[in-house]
Amino acid sequence: MQKVLTSLPGVWELRPAVFRDARGYFLETYHQAKFEAFGITETFIQDNESCSSKGTLRGLHYQLRRPQAKLCRVVAGEVLDVAVDVRVGSPHFGKWTGIVLSAKAQNQVYIPVGFAHGFLALTEPAVFIYKCSAFYDPADEQGIIWNDPDLGIAWGDITPLVSERDQKFSALRAMPRELLPLNTRK
Repeated sequence: MQKVLTSLPGVWELRPAVFRDARGYFLETYHQAKFEAFGITETFIQDNESCSSKGTLRGLHYQLRRPQAKLCRVVAGEVLDVAVDVRVGSPHFGKWTGIVLSAKAQNQVYIPVGFAHGFLALTEPAVFIYKCSAFYDPADEQGIIWNDPDLGIAWGDITPLVSERDQKFSALRAMPRELLPLNTRK
């Protein structure tokens, strides 16, 4: 497994060793000791999977009182995965990074707590799976509008399919500070 830094400290792309032969392939997607050596110490307690049609955009989501670190990958197709630092007091507040995750590359992204997360399905279909370090709590979920002009996320020239709920999120600058996580990393 190789850890690749992104433009946001703490958000890492992970590239596993893939062993291929005439039968197909084998790879480790999670190994607690190896992840701990990278600095990923969360205990993941929930796995989720979604299947999205091309052009579907999900996000940007985060939980406030029950924050979730996420370990994300794609098992069919390709997505643009985006993390936005929404931690009040962070030197990277309002900055984003994006990584193309694909079944072909078999790469993953680790997103720590305090980041809003979303993705755009680039293929038909895109099957996205992720581990979470806290249980999903719909009453605790918060979000930032996907096309916030201040963030300037480079989604590409698209008119995405976005849920009604995700279309109602506010821009980051309009979010009350008490609905944003605090920067607890030193």
